[in-house]
Amino acid sequence: MKKLILTLLTIIYVVSSALSQTKPEAIRIIMIGAHPDDCDGGSGGTAILFAQMGYAVKFVSVTNGDAGHQTQGGGALAKRRMAEAKEAGKRFGVTYDVLDNHDGELVPSLDVRLQIIRKIREWNADVVIAPRTNDYHPDHRYTGVLVQDAAYMVGVPNVAPDTAPLKKNPVFLYFQDYFQRPNPFRPDVAVDITSVYDKKVYALAAHESQYFEWLPWIGGYANEVPASKADWLLWLAKRQTDPISPEILKSLEKWYGKDRAAKTKNAEVFEVCEYGTQPNTEDIKRLFPMLGK
Repeated sequence: MKKLILTLLTIIYVVSSALSQTKPEAIRIIMIGAHPDDCDGGSGGTAILFAQMGYAVKFVSVTNGDAGHQTQGGGALAKRRMAEAKEAGKRFGVTYDVLDNHDGELVPSLDVRLQIIRKIREWNADVVIAPRTNDYHPDHRYTGVLVQDAAYMVGVPNVAPDTAPLKKNPVFLYFQDYFQRPNPFRPDVAVDITSVYDKKVYALAAHESQYFEWLPWIGGYANEVPASKADWLLWLAKRQTDPISPEILKSLEKWYGKDRAAKTKNAEVFEVCEYGTQPNTEDIKRLFPMLGK
């Protein structure tokens, strides 16, 4: 009997020791955009890095994208864009949700706010990334407003009571943009995505209706799209490459050091929102474990 008890105690000790040395609970990230390709362009490389490290990432499109094309529209376009989003999600290694709200008609209503609150709660998010509220597209602006309005409410039990409230308030961040008024974007967190840039471009290319049809048409550069699909990836890679600005370089130097920052060819940057949990430097390093690596 004594031997059995000693054996059981030994097993308990070994298991407890092993558990104490395992990796902390994985970080959970949700990225929320207005359309079924917004998260992809703003943070696709970062999402790939998170996924490669074993962390759970979800992309959410608040609209179904049923207006984003020059010749197609309505249910047929929404169906096409849903399929593109699902394929992109496979390539990124993320879960991709598309909400059934009309493209171009988004408003910061209570109904949509509750949809977003539920998505953040269901994902048990540690990090939430969304657009800022100053942008050329009303859907982008109102997605920013909706996520800001959800930032406190995700922890309020009597709001959307059908979904359990979060016990912790996530860290909320913004995708990069280039708008200067009323205030310019601030690159608080800079992620070197050079090593996965080609994978990001390959995933973006799943959105054929956008990157090779609609955006070139509305942007006035449709004549630049290669006639052969075999040339699309190379063209898109060049099109998506943004220069490393002095502000972004400074942020890269903070998180990676000067030598690594100088070698960075592609980066994604984020601004910390004043709503939600306010992270310090150590919090950022914990939530973005790829920094400095």
